Amino acid sequence: MCGAVLLSIGCGGAPTSPSDAPGGPGPGGSSTGVQLTDDFGGRRLLPDDNWWNLDISNAPVDPQSSAYIDFIGRTRTSHPDFGPPPYGIPYIGVGAGQPRVPVTFTAYGSESDSGFGGEAGYPIPPEAATQPNYVEGGVPGGGSSGDRHLLVVDRDRWLLFELFAARWNSSAQRWEAGSGAVFNLASNARRPEGWTSADAAGLAILPGLVRYDEAVRGPIRHALRVTVRATNGYVWPASHRAGSSPGALPMGARLRLKTSKDLSPYPAYIRNIFRGMQTYGLIVADNGSDLYVTGAMDSRWNNSELNPAFRSLTGDDFEVIQLGFR
Repeated sequence: MCGAVLLSIGCGGAPTSPSDAPGGPGPGGSSTGVQLTDDFGGRRLLPDDNWWNLDISNAPVDPQSSAYIDFIGRTRTSHPDFGPPPYGIPYIGVGAGQPRVPVTFTAYGSESDSGFGGEAGYPIPPEAATQPNYVEGGVPGGGSSGDRHLLVVDRDRWLLFELFAARWNSSAQRWEAGSGAVFNLASNARRPEGWTSADAAGLAILPGLVRYDEAVRGPIRHALRVTVRATNGYVWPASHRAGSSPGALPMGARLRLKTSKDLSPYPAYIRNIFRGMQTYGLIVADNGSDLYVTGAMDSRWNNSELNPAFRSLTGDDFEVIQLGFR
């Protein structure tokens, strides 16, 4: 795996081109317009050996696993932090022809990417400024409260653009954000050490979302993004800390649903999500509510099934694998 490198640099230290990646550019090879909840033709985000796609079913349990679970709370229940609008994080697929627009960063400008590959700006479609459910929270243009993540994939160049606290400033006629990061989806490049992204841990968000199209297709094939109420530093693959609470998990820690958990009672698509938790785990990516699992905003989710299923998982059903496991 790579160490801390700039986003335009691959593991070998040479510039990487998404079009040179195995399988070429994104599905179809050309633009098919702006698509919310794009399934990218079933293509897996990031390389198979990326940390989000790492099979940790046989990884060793961390010596402090029991203490970490005690800190979270063994009776603490899980919760799906996603559902039909306005719940969850939306994401957008665009083609290479989508114009890039500048973003003004208001908090973490020195740790944010102004663009990718010498081309400034983010390919944000104009609909995001005027229509609901393009920005997290559901408010057109993002509004002024909440995390307001804005995620866009250039499916042709296979690039992921992510913003935190995104907001369309109608007075100044510009997009603003607290922080932003661009990820080459054909590369395993990490953020530089100490840098944030659009997420507190410095990780990409979209590869860790529970997505409806994946859940109905089969077992989830990547780790899931999870929050806990407090964190203490960070470990690989994270690059950024957002807390120093003694006894808490670090950013980048990975939980794993125990294989002893019987999944047979659940609907098939929920079993697919929980099997992903057993095989790939959940990566701590932000401070929030304990055991809140992040997913995509999608009108096809059924919260009357998701909520009780997730509520049946408690802290005691999880273990922490060896911190920094590769």
